[in-house]
Amino acid sequence: MKKILFKGCGTAIVTPFKGDTINLVEFKRLLDYQIQNSADSIIVCGTTGESATLTKDEKTKLIKCAVETCKGKIPVIVGTGSNNTKSAIEQSILAEQLGADGLLVVTPYYNKCTQEGLVQYYSSIASSVKLPIIMYNVPSRTGVNIEPQTCFELSKINNIVAIKEASGNLSQIAKTANLCRNNLHIYSGNDDQILPILSLGGIGVISVLSNIYPKVVHDICFNYFEKN
Repeated sequence: MKKILFKGCGTAIVTPFKGDTINLVEFKRLLDYQIQNSADSIIVCGTTGESATLTKDEKTKLIKCAVETCKGKIPVIVGTGSNNTKSAIEQSILAEQLGADGLLVVTPYYNKCTQEGLVQYYSSIASSVKLPIIMYNVPSRTGVNIEPQTCFELSKINNIVAIKEASGNLSQIAKTANLCRNNLHIYSGNDDQILPILSLGGIGVISVLSNIYPKVVHDICFNYFEKN
């Protein structure tokens, strides 16, 4: 079985600003709130954190703050995907150097690469770091879908451990779960599909709702685990 980064609620945390500057004081307060209210993991520099418009310096500050605040309490997972493989590798190496526990890597957006292109992209990133990687499938935003057979091929790579599934396609997710089994854990990428994906063998959610209600989202997951 692949390493489990977290079970339950992973909060895709927002990035607070004051004017045109990141508000690190408020960011730390938000992190503390998550820790105190049963969040099982923090995802920093994700879509909800406006990663597409953050500078490298801003991302570095956020990662450092998250690691300093959460280390030893809950895992810190950093969004490092890009439509430029070299950039994704550089960001992944930086996150590893700054003490992240794992990476969330979105598919290359806009480029509409092939399934073989996805294999090459994720393989290149995985070979550049030792951290566990969660792939992120969100075709409505990126224009590319990770197909079940591609997930199966990528699940053979040791440090590709999970997928955040936001395709909305439960039939596809069921096929991925059946093909990959314990070699690729599945997280819901949509708050309205937490229970359906748990019922397919998923182990949690990377959530937007949990920015406000982390304990509710945590409890949804663990109430399910306890009864199944």
